[in-house]
Amino acid sequence: MRATMINGTRDVTVEELPRPQIEAPTDALLKVVAACVCGSDLWHYRGVIPTQHSHQMGHEYVGIIEELGSEVTGLEVGQFVVGSFITSDNTCEICQAGYQSKCVNAHGVGTAQAEYVRITNAAGTLVPTPEHPDEDLIPSLLAASDVLGTGWFGAVEAQAGPGKTIAVVGDGAVGLLAILAAKQLGAERIIAFSRHADRQVLARGFGATDIIEERGDKGVAKLKELTDGLGAHGVVEAVGTQESIEQGLRCARGGGYLTILGVAHGVQLSGREIFGAEVHIVAGGAPVRRFLPELIQLILDRKINPGRVFTMDVPLEEAPAAYAAMDERTTIKALLRP
Repeated sequence: MRATMINGTRDVTVEELPRPQIEAPTDALLKVVAACVCGSDLWHYRGVIPTQHSHQMGHEYVGIIEELGSEVTGLEVGQFVVGSFITSDNTCEICQAGYQSKCVNAHGVGTAQAEYVRITNAAGTLVPTPEHPDEDLIPSLLAASDVLGTGWFGAVEAQAGPGKTIAVVGDGAVGLLAILAAKQLGAERIIAFSRHADRQVLARGFGATDIIEERGDKGVAKLKELTDGLGAHGVVEAVGTQESIEQGLRCARGGGYLTILGVAHGVQLSGREIFGAEVHIVAGGAPVRRFLPELIQLILDRKINPGRVFTMDVPLEEAPAAYAAMDERTTIKALLRP
């Protein structure tokens, strides 16, 4: 089968590899219908996370079940499914509390930019659609497997709802879909930090009421101006840098909420500043599986269109160009079709 490999800094290739096989009775083998490049993949691409040896890439996927392990229940060969980037049994105590990303049997998916992918914990991870979805819905269902589910988690944990002001730091796919989520959850005001005109248009289309182009202290000051000096009720941080997380912390009002979704690299926060901020902080990989049934239904009912974040749609063979385009910020998110 064909699969995307990363070999070193800015070195992505598409190569022929053996097709994966069922290895455990709880596995599923999927024929991938669509995968994509994630902003977090760029940490590897840029060498921030060094590549010690060539390996496959990809953790966002939708596909058709090709084969099931003997212990998998509730799924059938031939079903179209959406899964999370972290697999979970969906039965342990932590899963039942809604944090499937910290399942006691969790496994990360990292080989989905390929023609086939093996998914562990299949019964607890994969959610089937009632029938094969219309072609135009595939990008949105793919978004549900990570960036929509992650943005939704961010907005939920930031307490988005009626009467609330939510700020979103970061205008990548996760940040943009956190805006969509905040709007769907009923937030009264949604303030997006963005310097890019094309992303600002999409942010407003998803529900942003205000755009702030300034960053750092100037950005915080501008947000305080818009909120009578108080700050936002909730903030979603979707970048993962020192500056963005500090900005998010300072944008939340006393007693407010900060969700840190960006995969942090080289970040060191002051304990004194965290103590002084007096806000609720949640950080980590989103429990996408918690939200999948609801999000899939909203997409199938055409009530939301998160697939708009895909501004590049190419065959798998063009994965190197897709990585380069995202690295150069000439596309928001790139979809790959095996």
